[in-house]
Amino acid sequence: MFEDFRKQIEDSSFPNEDQDKAPPVEIINEERNFLGMTPVQLFIVAIMLLMMTIILGVLFLLVTGKIAPPFF
Repeated sequence: MFEDFRKQIEDSSFPNEDQDKAPPVEIINEERNFLGMTPVQLFIVAIMLLMMTIILGVLFLLVTGKIAPPFF
């Protein structure tokens, strides 16, 4: 039984896979986007980073006691 399978595999001719593949096409991106983002997306990320820095800085100052909210 297995010998019949082996004979079938040896007799059959599979096409060469290397010949079937097309050469890779290089895609040239004229735009140089940072991390693949548009300028609007980069602006939003920059604003978010600025806000996080401000919030963390204020929280650090509150925790260390350098500033105190006026309602305490």
